[in-house]
Amino acid sequence: MNAAPAFLGYAAAVGVLAPPLLLRSGWPRRAPLQAVAAWFALAASFSLCVALAVLHLADPGAHLHGILYSCRAALGLGGEPDGGAGFSWGLVAVAVLLAAHLAGFAHHAVRARAARARHRDVLDKVGRPSARLRATVVEHAEPAAYCLPGRRPRIVVSSGAVDVLTRAELGAVVEHERAHIRGRHHLVLAAAHAFARVFPGLPLARHLREQVPLLLEMAADDRALRRSPHHALATAMFTLAAGRAPRGALAVGGGSVVIRLKRVLAPGPAAHPALRCTVGTGALMAPLLPVLLTCHAGLG
Repeated sequence: MNAAPAFLGYAAAVGVLAPPLLLRSGWPRRAPLQAVAAWFALAASFSLCVALAVLHLADPGAHLHGILYSCRAALGLGGEPDGGAGFSWGLVAVAVLLAAHLAGFAHHAVRARAARARHRDVLDKVGRPSARLRATVVEHAEPAAYCLPGRRPRIVVSSGAVDVLTRAELGAVVEHERAHIRGRHHLVLAAAHAFARVFPGLPLARHLREQVPLLLEMAADDRALRRSPHHALATAMFTLAAGRAPRGALAVGGGSVVIRLKRVLAPGPAAHPALRCTVGTGALMAPLLPVLLTCHAGLG
């Protein structure tokens, strides 16, 4: 049984039909981190489907045991490849797909890291540390705040922001940026850019690259609201809306402020634990569905 058509059909459903359904749902804004997991679960499921479709096109009789056995042989872990030359070319194609994902991730991560390193060098010369804010203050009239994540994280606040924001508002801003650093959101963004780079033009890739940054900002907002009043964060977001962050940095302002302001000022009901559990389970199961389809094909 050749399961390649089934894999391609499943990949088409995940890559084209699933994103609009997720976009129209209301729960992602109530559980942004779970929504990020759902987007990446779709991406993983799509990539795995494409890889398995290539293998089944190369060897229509492929099944899970044979695939794993051939992969072990290709890695030099014993045994002979379970398939002919076609299946070997299929493994090469899958390896190229995996390498493309890794290369895209590394490309974005390395470029962003280099930009942050250059900016840190500038901050060492022109910035002054603030023990009260636990941040670096730079002389700049425009209110702005951002963080430089990575191995040597740093939160940066302009003197203009210090002058116009209250103590509570500054605290909300700093907590927002600290959430980005603790959550290693820069790595999540690199993964989103890598998937979009491998599958340009795919609706899933386009929406994932657009939605993940917004959802991460919402998650950072939620973290800040644990210690700060809603009005303090909302005022700070409005004041810093026009502020721009350097390449590789994450900022509390930006183009998503209007959407996030509505969410902060008119918060809906918190996501029910059952919803979080259901979404988490679904995110874990989605990448396994193509593997189960492979098992079924092998039994059929």
